[in-house]
Amino acid sequence: MDVLVIGIAGGTGSGKTTLMKNLMGEFGDRITVMSHDNYYRAHSDLPYEERCKLNYDEPAAFETELMVKHLEALRRGESVDCPVYDFTVHNRSDQVIHLEPKSVIMVEGILIFENKALRDQMDIKIFVDTDADIRLCRRIKRDVNKRGRSIESVLTQYQTTVKPMHDQYVEPSKKFADLVVLEGGKNLVALDMIMNRLQRHLEQNGSHA
Repeated sequence: MDVLVIGIAGGTGSGKTTLMKNLMGEFGDRITVMSHDNYYRAHSDLPYEERCKLNYDEPAAFETELMVKHLEALRRGESVDCPVYDFTVHNRSDQVIHLEPKSVIMVEGILIFENKALRDQMDIKIFVDTDADIRLCRRIKRDVNKRGRSIESVLTQYQTTVKPMHDQYVEPSKKFADLVVLEGGKNLVALDMIMNRLQRHLEQNGSHA
């Protein structure tokens, strides 16, 4: 099977998920999706209060080496069990997501271009670039509504780790992108280009809607 791996990176709240959802809405189960967020390291040895203080925006926070192994396995045509991360408790859950190999694999996350071993697995690298104020507003909305955080805790985390780590790691990784998409899934021109590329690949590999 000829596998096309697409990486979608960008800062928190940049619109990566919207772009992914649009692509999934078009191609559905013909695509396997891997999220770097699910590969946050487990910290069951620490109490919740200590887990809250950890830096979740630096490369060391992720078990990226496991993600690379899983991606390599999927490329070989093997299925994998991906971990699941529970943001409400800052720890891995005891669940897994069973991923089947497909001819298109999509990898998304804020730091996926920072790691060379992971980056080298990608055929197309897309960086979603969105104004910092918009990204912060989206993050506040998401973390308060979906992850049970207070506005104060979101802002504290943003100022202490999210923004400094974005400037140190995420923004510089943009230079590895093949395509920079402004405003993520709301950029219909870029979305159309990406969809056409995926459609072409799927048709060449005998995968139709």
